[in-house]
Amino acid sequence: MSIGEPISGPGPAPSSAPHPDELPAVVTRLFKGVLYREADEKLWQSLGELSSHVQDHVSVLGLELFLDDAEGYAFLRSRTDADAELPRLIPRRQLTFTVSLLLALLRARLAEFDQRNEETRLVMSEAQLRDMLAVFLAETSNEARMLDQLNATIKKVVELGFLRRMRGQEAEYEVARIIKAFVDAQWLEEFDARLADYRAALTEGDGA
Repeated sequence: MSIGEPISGPGPAPSSAPHPDELPAVVTRLFKGVLYREADEKLWQSLGELSSHVQDHVSVLGLELFLDDAEGYAFLRSRTDADAELPRLIPRRQLTFTVSLLLALLRARLAEFDQRNEETRLVMSEAQLRDMLAVFLAETSNEARMLDQLNATIKKVVELGFLRRMRGQEAEYEVARIIKAFVDAQWLEEFDARLADYRAALTEGDGA
């Protein structure tokens, strides 16, 4: 599986009184990674006022702005209609099967959480993450190796920004809502097909 091309969505209309002098700071921050409203409310406000200017600025580089005001995050992504001759500034990341599996499981868990709860923060323990993932992996007598694989997968998803450690609670993680922008229905459908093949392979292996 690969990641780096989330579904598109409209951002808020720019204010009637933007401040172009703040444009370099906003664009520079977006090139460093995802901008969260809760992390920098002042810069987020500037982005809301300058969204059209940001879009015009990055479009010449083959990029576009993705801004979700409801969830409170924004980032740059490669335009699907960008000139093929342009170098890719936002690389696509190739993911291992276990990382893809955890992303799919987290996206499904977040959807269930949103249906049943009025709260916005889904927090899971490290043990819950490992148990959720282990159910889908092949059984092994080497428990230490399995634990290492599970921990490495969780660590990678943290590095990708889809899990965030809770402050003061190293064994607790918040599922970042930005995962909704990257793991869409088509991504899940394609992954479900791979998961079915994987399960079939496991069944055949058990029979052998």
